[in-house]
Amino acid sequence: MADDSDHERRLVSGWEGRYYEDFSVGDVYKHPYGRTVTETDNVWFTNVTMNLNPMHFNEAYASTTEFGERLVDGTFVIALVVGMSVIDVSANATANLGYDEVRHHAPVYHGDTLFAESEVLEKRESSSRDHVGIVTTELRAYNQDDVKVISLKRTPMVLKREYAQPSAAKPTGWPEGIGTQPEDLDGE
Repeated sequence: MADDSDHERRLVSGWEGRYYEDFSVGDVYKHPYGRTVTETDNVWFTNVTMNLNPMHFNEAYASTTEFGERLVDGTFVIALVVGMSVIDVSANATANLGYDEVRHHAPVYHGDTLFAESEVLEKRESSSRDHVGIVTTELRAYNQDDVKVISLKRTPMVLKREYAQPSAAKPTGWPEGIGTQPEDLDGE
């Protein structure tokens, strides 16, 4: 077994997401972690949002439709795939300016596993805020059978790196002084 006593402890930055400068038109980001949609996801989301369409919560009704079973609430699908894209597109966003051209291409069923990707369509400097740029992406999601189930355009305002000043000691979302700090590692 290797002796690790010769190694110096250090704080190492984790993934902080992309900043405005990191986006290039034409880039496609295949977002990690496909996600299987469960019956619980659908029923809870449908109830929380008070969506009264029985297609989402009434099996007897849904079984008589052309789909033969309940469909996953389309607004859940939007929320899920947007959430899947945050790690690559908007972890450093200060605001989402719009969701446009939302298209449901195929139904989503309980048990489907969704995979999402985003393509950068355009980017520009903000004319009113020096600390951000505006990035437009097309977000697409597919099920386990490679059937496109949804697409939409998404436009966040994304921080420029110089204004974010991320560090290993204080990553995005952490208050100052929490957890291991550089001075905790000195002299070891």
